[in-house]
Amino acid sequence: MEKKRVILTGDRPTGKLHIGHYAGSLKNRVKLMEEGNYDEFYVFIADCQALTDNVGKPQKIEDSVVDVALDYLAIGLDPARVTLFIQSQVPQMAEMALYLANFVTVATLERNPTLKEEIKARGMDASLPVGFFTYPVSQAADIACFDTTLVPAGEDQSPMVEQCREIVRRVNAIYGSPEHPILVEPEILVPKQEFCRRLPGTDGRAKMSKSLNNCIYLSDSSKEVHDKVFSMFTDPTHLRKDDPGHTENNPVFIYLAAFCTDEDFARYLPQYRNLDEMKAHYERGGLGDVTCKKFLFQVLEGILAPIRERRAYWENHLDEVFTILNEGCKRAERKAAGVMDRLKSALKVDYLTNEAYKAAQRARYERKD
Repeated sequence: MEKKRVILTGDRPTGKLHIGHYAGSLKNRVKLMEEGNYDEFYVFIADCQALTDNVGKPQKIEDSVVDVALDYLAIGLDPARVTLFIQSQVPQMAEMALYLANFVTVATLERNPTLKEEIKARGMDASLPVGFFTYPVSQAADIACFDTTLVPAGEDQSPMVEQCREIVRRVNAIYGSPEHPILVEPEILVPKQEFCRRLPGTDGRAKMSKSLNNCIYLSDSSKEVHDKVFSMFTDPTHLRKDDPGHTENNPVFIYLAAFCTDEDFARYLPQYRNLDEMKAHYERGGLGDVTCKKFLFQVLEGILAPIRERRAYWENHLDEVFTILNEGCKRAERKAAGVMDRLKSALKVDYLTNEAYKAAQRARYERKD
């Protein structure tokens, strides 16, 4: 089996994407694309996975599929270099999940720390949908379906990727060999910077979430970004400009660590050379929150303004967006079909396309006079 460098990642369409997504994964996807150190790059909209806890909200997912596609194009993902597609439009992904479910036990899924945390966070203990419980299997199928070698994901997703690796190893141990594996075992690529792993909400809560109304969306207008930044939680003990302040666990400084550069200081706040100098001033007193928030707004606008402009273009060219998705789904299906054929052949369930099988069955029932 030819070994290629294949990248796969995606998002559940449960709303527009926000700057937490940008810091944690989207920015890195564009960087990976521009570096070009890959043979194939797939980014998908995981609508089937979104159904696992939104089955009663079809309109939410339906609208969000377009929103996420627009966000992908707005951040600069190039459909000529990255295959953008929708999970539900590639049936091999669901078929793969059906087969892979036989290679993992209920007890193993129950021990998955990421799954346990998500079940608890959603209050599903008493009414857990089977689809959500088998989420790790579905995710393993998504990865395996494309011979993925690298999965860019947050550290919290490590147990999910490891689950995929375990399933793949079991398939290969039973049906393949070291020289001829059936499925490819992936690696995870975790962002190096700690702040990229989880950006807090504007209200200071640990998680940025649409339901908590504490997000800055990539599609927000300049005024919306301004208002959200200036209403951000900071340090409750920093009541006056001259008071010493705390930068640790302060969302404004966490956001600045995620997004600002030395060039931003030279352009907007030249009295400091870098963030360390600004933080030192805030901590000893003499730097007000308004100045910090104004700088953060300028930094974010430098990032979001071009994204906003590209999104406006695609919003006015939705037919082009649908064409991009349609072509991406076709490319993804061709790749997934090849992997599925290989797995089905190994599992001996390719009855009607396997000429050797048909010949053997004819021989079994051949009349012997």
